Amino acid sequence: MSQTRRMTSKGKYNEVDGENEALPFDYYDDEDYFDTFTDGDGDCGCDEGVLGFSDPFSSEVKPRILLMGLRRSGKSSIQKVVFHKMSPNETLFLESTNKICREDVSNSSFVSFQIWDFPGQIDFFDPTFDYEMIFRGTGALIFVIDSQDDYVEALSRLHLTVTRAYKVNPDINFEVFIHKVDGLSDDHKIEKQRDIHKRANDDLADAGLERIHLSFYLTSIYDHSIFEAFSKVVQKLIPQLPTLENLLNIFISNSGIEKAFLFDVVSKIYIATDSSPVDMQTYELCCDMIDVVIDISCIYGLTGDDAGTPYDKESMAIIHLNNTTVMYLKEVTKFLALVCFLREESFERKGLIDYNFHCFKKAIEEVFDVHLKVQRNRKLLNQRRWSKQTMPNGTPLHPH
Repeated sequence: MSQTRRMTSKGKYNEVDGENEALPFDYYDDEDYFDTFTDGDGDCGCDEGVLGFSDPFSSEVKPRILLMGLRRSGKSSIQKVVFHKMSPNETLFLESTNKICREDVSNSSFVSFQIWDFPGQIDFFDPTFDYEMIFRGTGALIFVIDSQDDYVEALSRLHLTVTRAYKVNPDINFEVFIHKVDGLSDDHKIEKQRDIHKRANDDLADAGLERIHLSFYLTSIYDHSIFEAFSKVVQKLIPQLPTLENLLNIFISNSGIEKAFLFDVVSKIYIATDSSPVDMQTYELCCDMIDVVIDISCIYGLTGDDAGTPYDKESMAIIHLNNTTVMYLKEVTKFLALVCFLREESFERKGLIDYNFHCFKKAIEEVFDVHLKVQRNRKLLNQRRWSKQTMPNGTPLHPH
C-alpha cells in the first residue's frame, strides 16, 4: 500500500493513506495526548473578557507564551512572521487585534506551547478579566515595546503587567522585545535599549521588586533578530535543554565541528546549540540554508503525485562557503534538523562525523522517548484526578 504525506509551512501532520498530512496550527485533536488537557480549540475566538478554561491541569501539559504590549506595537506581526511564514511586508495590512487570540504550536515534542496574543487595550482592573487564571499557567510573558514611538506609556503598562503577573506566578520568564529597530542606527539601538532597560528596572526597584528579572531583546520582523529572540524565549521552556546542549557539546568535540544548532525546520527557531557563543551572521546562514533545502526539495525532490515530503529522513545538504568553512545539514526528526559549521579539513573525516551523528540522533530519540513517557504518565495522573471528582455513574460530585 502506497503511503503519501504532505507538509506545508504550517507544520502539523494528519493521517493520509497511513501517513501524515499538514494541518494548521490551530488544529485540535482529542486523541493527541499533548492537547487532551488543553482548553478547547485553537481558533482566535476568545473574548476580551473572561476566558474559559475547561481543564484545571492544562498548564501542566503545555506552557503558555503571552504576547502583550500597547496597540500597534507589532505583536500580531511577530506571530504571523515567525509561525505563519507571512512576508514582513504583508503585515502592513493586518488589522489591529481586538480580542484575545490563542494558537497552539506543536511542531515537535520539544517545541510545544500555546501563544496568546492580547489586544493592547486590555484593562487589568476590569473585573471581567481573570488575569490570575491566565498568568497561573504562563511560562513566558513577552512584552513588545515599539522603539520608534514614545515608550513612556509602554513602560508604565509593562510595570503594571509584570507586577501583577509576578504576584500570581513568580516562575514566569519576563521577556521584553524592543521592537521595530530596523529603522534605527546601531548607536541609536544601543541607546534605546540602555534607556528602556534602566527605566524598567528603576520602576521595579522603586516598587521593591528587584528580584524580578527582565530579559531585553532588540527585534525586527525584517531580519532574523525576531527568530533569534523567540529561540531564546522557547529554550527557557524546554526542560531538556541542558541535556540537549550537553549532547551537542559531546558531538562537536568528537567530530571536529566548530558550531552546531538543533533547529525546528518549520519556524526556524533553534531549540538548542552548543556552549560556544552565537553570532547573528551564523544564525542567518543557518536559516538561509534551511530555506534553500526546503525550496530545492519542493522543486526537485517531489514526484508528480506528491509522494514523499520536502523534508524527510533522507534530507541532507552540504554547502562550501568561500572562507574554507563547510555547512552540513542532517535530518534528526521530521521536524528537527542539525546544522553544523566546520573547516574543510575536518570535513574530510565525514565518515567519523556521520557515525557520531548516528550516535547523537539515537540519543535524541531516547530523550524524546523519556519526554513522551512523562507526558503519558501526566495524562493518566490528570485523568485519575478528574475521575475522583465524579460519581461512579459519571455525575459530578458538585454539579452546577
